[in-house]
Amino acid sequence: MSEGLVSAAYIVAAVLFIMSLAGLSKQETAQNGCYSGVAGMAIALIATILNPSVGGVIFILIAMAIGATIGVKLAKKVEMTEMPELVAILHSFVGLAAVLVGYNSYIDHPALTGAMKNIHLVEVFLGVFIGAVTFTGSIVAFAKLRGLINSAALALPHRHKMNLAALLVSGYLLVSFVNAGGSTGALIVMTLIAFIFGYHLVASIGGADMPVVVSMLNSYSGWAAAAAGFMLSNDLLIVTGALVGSSGAILSYIMCRAMNRSFISVIAGGFGSDVVATGDEEQGEHVATTAVEVADLLTSSQRVIITPGYGMAVAQAQYPVFEITQKLRAKGIDVRFGIHPVAGRLPGHMNVLLAEAKVPYDIVLEMDEINEDFSDTDTVLVIGANDTVNPAAKEPGSPIAGMPILEVWNAKNVIVFKRGMATGYAGVQNPLFFKDNTQMLFGDAKESVEDILKAI
Repeated sequence: MSEGLVSAAYIVAAVLFIMSLAGLSKQETAQNGCYSGVAGMAIALIATILNPSVGGVIFILIAMAIGATIGVKLAKKVEMTEMPELVAILHSFVGLAAVLVGYNSYIDHPALTGAMKNIHLVEVFLGVFIGAVTFTGSIVAFAKLRGLINSAALALPHRHKMNLAALLVSGYLLVSFVNAGGSTGALIVMTLIAFIFGYHLVASIGGADMPVVVSMLNSYSGWAAAAAGFMLSNDLLIVTGALVGSSGAILSYIMCRAMNRSFISVIAGGFGSDVVATGDEEQGEHVATTAVEVADLLTSSQRVIITPGYGMAVAQAQYPVFEITQKLRAKGIDVRFGIHPVAGRLPGHMNVLLAEAKVPYDIVLEMDEINEDFSDTDTVLVIGANDTVNPAAKEPGSPIAGMPILEVWNAKNVIVFKRGMATGYAGVQNPLFFKDNTQMLFGDAKESVEDILKAI
């Protein structure tokens, strides 16, 4: 394949990647968006392998075969509830790849002089720095989501000053690295600092804000890929990395607005951790109910809203939830779903689960679209959600203060599905559980929903 055909293939792949992002912006077109992305990546890989300037094709094919085998095997085993962890660990691979490409590009590259050499050294330094931060940060995010380490924020004394010091030292090392025409010692020291910086950056962020962290790391991985593209002089990798980096940054900004968080504080690390969690002490008497009573309440309602959360994902309750929805709609009852922007552990987590269960897109509404309708709703089912419906967000001094939430308590009746009275991922007790119009349905969410379905 000639250089011209390779360039043309890269342009086609880039267009397909842009079409993929456009398709993924809506549920109705998301599947076609995925197909566009797959097609674009297939073209990019084939063009790269057939590029006459690429050597060692046999080794590339062997590496691809090994990676594909491992990827397919793991992907088949991953449940939807584990998707956030999978995304986080994949980001770490991108970061590590950028570090390895950076070191390889530093050690083995064509002879350069003057400004071109300085530009190349800056590319190497920044690529390794971004990749190292992404690598350890993603590892920490994976461990928190997986429950391997405590999800609480790591609040070290003077943590922001330490972050600033790490950046200033790295900046000094960059200048030294370029002025020396390349310094292995400076590159290694910076890499170690970046590893520690990435770890501390994400460890300082509390568990309730992990959806934003995953989105932020997605952006970092994109910029790491773009940096690798500069080092490899690969235009498509630069374009792809820029698309991922910018879209991840935009998504992070949107989610920060949805959670009333400062985007700058996300990047700095340690946001949402200035106030100590309130613990799991109860704030009154809760009222328990049964599946039969809930079924009677639902069938006597005219308007019902279902607000799902991570608990629904864990229990895989979305399928019987949709069956209940069908039964109620057949009786002429208006049933809709209210989705918080950060419900679950990943942006769009609940939307994907509901789409998987064939819930119609037109009855799945975002928080801003449905929040004003709770006051006109007879019954709300809170299935596995906690922090996203917590009235404590309205109280100054709460760890989640100021976070926009689904105001489910404004409905006539609220049914909360939970295994027990434990706090949510943010470690904050939920006053909703003790309100006069709230009843608790304890047990596994899927079993509870199936019992309600039978009663209906």
